[in-house]
Amino acid sequence: MQDFLRELKTRAATVERALERLVPREDAYPSVIHRAMRYSLFAGGKRLRPVLALAAAEAVGGDPEAIMPAACALELIHTYSLIHDDLPAMDDDDLRRGKPTSHRVFGEAVAILAGDALLTLAFELFARCGDALPAERVTRVIAEVAQAIGTAGLIGGQVVDTLSSSDEIDEKTLEYIHRHKTGALFRVSVRTGAILSGADDGRMDALTAYAENLGLAFQITDDILDEEGDTNTLGKNTGSDRKNKKATYPALFGRGCAREKARCAAAAAVEALDAFGGEAAFLRALVEFVIQRDH
Repeated sequence: MQDFLRELKTRAATVERALERLVPREDAYPSVIHRAMRYSLFAGGKRLRPVLALAAAEAVGGDPEAIMPAACALELIHTYSLIHDDLPAMDDDDLRRGKPTSHRVFGEAVAILAGDALLTLAFELFARCGDALPAERVTRVIAEVAQAIGTAGLIGGQVVDTLSSSDEIDEKTLEYIHRHKTGALFRVSVRTGAILSGADDGRMDALTAYAENLGLAFQITDDILDEEGDTNTLGKNTGSDRKNKKATYPALFGRGCAREKARCAAAAAVEALDAFGGEAAFLRALVEFVIQRDH
C-alpha cells in the first residue's frame, strides 16, 4: 500500500502542476472570484477523478499528457460540486479538507459564483483537448460529461438526496443517490480518459463497469467515515449525515452490512479489469485504497 500511496501522490502532483497553469491567477481581475476558485481548488484533496482519467488513458494505450486539460476539468467540476454541496441551503458545512468552507470565507454569493466559474472553465478545458485530439472524441466527451453532471447524473442524485431522509428511504433510492451523486463523476472520469484515447468497445465496457463499482464502494466508505471517522483526519465535520437525517448505507443497513456492500462493490470493480494486464495495475490498487482509506 505504501508504494501505491507514493504513486498516487506523484500522479496527483502532476495534476496539481497542470491546474496551477490552467486556472487564472489570484491577482487576475476581478481577483475575489479567482481567489475563491483557487481557495477551494487548492485546499487539498486526492485528485482521484483526474488521476482516474489519466490512468484509464494509460490502460488503453493513450497519452496521459494529451488529455491533461480534460483531467483537470474533471477536478474543477468536482470542486464546484463540493462548494455548492457545503452551502447553507444544502449541507450547511463549516469545514472542508480541514479549512473553513468557501461560503464561510467569501460569503454565499461569491461561493456560488466560484462554483459556477469552475464549472464554466471546465468546459473550456475540455474544448482545448481538440487541439491535440480528434474533434469527434472531444465532442463525445463533452456530451457525456454534461449528462453525467446534469439531472441524469450528479444534480439528479443531489436532488433526490436533498429531498430524502433516512427515515423514509429504501435501498433502491439510496443506490440511485450514490450512483448518480458520486458514481456518475467517477464513471465519466474513467470514460473520459478512455474515449479521448480511442478505446475499443470491449475495453470501454470493462472500464465503465470498473468505474461504476468503484464509485459505489467509494461513497459507501464515505458514509461509514462520516459516522466513525476522525474530524482532524477527514478535514471535515463528522456525524453531519446523521444530524441532517441524510440517507446513507450505515443508516439503512448498519455499519457491518455497509462494509460488506463496499467490499462486494470493490471486488466487482477489480473483476471488471480481468481483460487487462499490467497496464491496469494502478487501477486495481486504487480499489483497495478506496475501501481502506481513513479520509
